[in-house]
Amino acid sequence: MAETMQFDLVSPERSLMSAQVKSVQIPGADGDMTAMPNHAPLITTLRPGILTVETDKGTEEFVVTGGFAEMGEGLSVLAERAVPTKDVDQTTYETMVDEAHAAYQQTKETFQNEPGPVDDAAKLLADMVAVGGRIGLSPKQPNL
Repeated sequence: MAETMQFDLVSPERSLMSAQVKSVQIPGADGDMTAMPNHAPLITTLRPGILTVETDKGTEEFVVTGGFAEMGEGLSVLAERAVPTKDVDQTTYETMVDEAHAAYQQTKETFQNEPGPVDDAAKLLADMVAVGGRIGLSPKQPNL
């Protein structure tokens, strides 16, 4: 059996997964990364994307909309929202994009003369839009 680490994925609604895993691909805010056993301690923020978990039984994927990942002896992911990709249909995906678009609009109104936060919100919206194509759904293109 390959070397494994403890992995926990939690959202505000529920615990989605707690298992021994080989690796986890994380959509980090500063770039994608793969956590494996004995990874150096690290805390990172998540961006909208696909979290891919490799276990001895196969691979599981989750759509995450943001949150944090803490690596150490194991890996804990505290997601703002996490849904197994198999449970994401077109309507659920479009709702997620609409929520990201609303957050972008709110940021745009709040920070009218500060491009940094608006650019960050636009990037999060673009990442959420990209998730659709990644999981085989029709990407929704909101008007910016």
